[in-house]
Amino acid sequence: MYKSSLIRVALASALLIAASNPPAPAAAAVTIVVNGATVSFDQPPIERSGRVFVPLRGVFERMGATVVYDNGLINATGNGRNISLRIGSTAATINGQNYTSDVAPFLVGARTLVPLRFISEALGAAVNYDSGNQTVSISTNGGSSGSGSSQPVALTNLSPPDQGVVQSSEPAVSATFSQTVDPNSVKVTIDSRDVTSATAISPTDFLFTPPYALSTASHTVRVVGTSSTGSSFDSSWSFTSGTSTNDNYLHDLQPSSGSMVGGSFTVSGTALPNSRVHIVAASVAIVNGVFRMPAGSYNADVIADANGSFSQVVTINVVSGGNVTVRLTASKPTSNSATITLHLKS
Repeated sequence: MYKSSLIRVALASALLIAASNPPAPAAAAVTIVVNGATVSFDQPPIERSGRVFVPLRGVFERMGATVVYDNGLINATGNGRNISLRIGSTAATINGQNYTSDVAPFLVGARTLVPLRFISEALGAAVNYDSGNQTVSISTNGGSSGSGSSQPVALTNLSPPDQGVVQSSEPAVSATFSQTVDPNSVKVTIDSRDVTSATAISPTDFLFTPPYALSTASHTVRVVGTSSTGSSFDSSWSFTSGTSTNDNYLHDLQPSSGSMVGGSFTVSGTALPNSRVHIVAASVAIVNGVFRMPAGSYNADVIADANGSFSQVVTINVVSGGNVTVRLTASKPTSNSATITLHLKS
């Protein structure tokens, strides 16, 4: 009897707790509408950090853009514009000009997800997000016409540079706007701390000098506002203060020295995130066991992703019984470069 009473009390308590703490509702799905038509996806759009990401091809081919993905590099071409981005990197180019997106593309399984607003506006489309019903509406006829006027405002001449390392704990933080802005609309934050009132802002650039020492850590600068033509922008970048320059490195290299390779093989490894890795390869034929005759050469640059991983297919003429030498150099602004040479066999 006593045990039965305890069970009834426990069940009643559990019901009361459940009633007072109902399960959180599932997050509403984001709906994408292009020129009035809803777009369906096999991989649903994802909202992350206040940004909507969509599968690479779904939306942009609806906008008449051609999309090509190759070894982490994304190229979208449409409306007379070409946009290039890389997985894990906020660096982008629009018609050959450098821009910085506030978020980077990323992978979900076998799907590549890209920032919807950045690419849509770069292609000249108008984008509107209704947070009330979780709907993004895109109009390919709504962007401004003319030479690049509908391109999003980007930040250039970043100081400190994106992913840079500076010794000063009170570094000057500045950037130039890619097009004129309304200075009264600009808001600047560092690590979510509003520093707008202490920032000198003009229609073309801004400058903030911290009146306090920043911690020895990574810091994120975020700048939001409105261009002089009325389009909104939201950009950010990160840097590390109060420490010395990082030494770059080349780790986990494949193939390893001494390996046998053919005329096409993949070189991969890790370096500092977002490093530029320069790859030079040369093959030689061995004649009569002594004479070395050049057989082929190859060189390329690849950008490591946000985790530092890189991979590049090397295609080179080789001769059976010869040697292939591969020299890799990893470099990045404000870091010391690293170089390693691989000695391979063909």
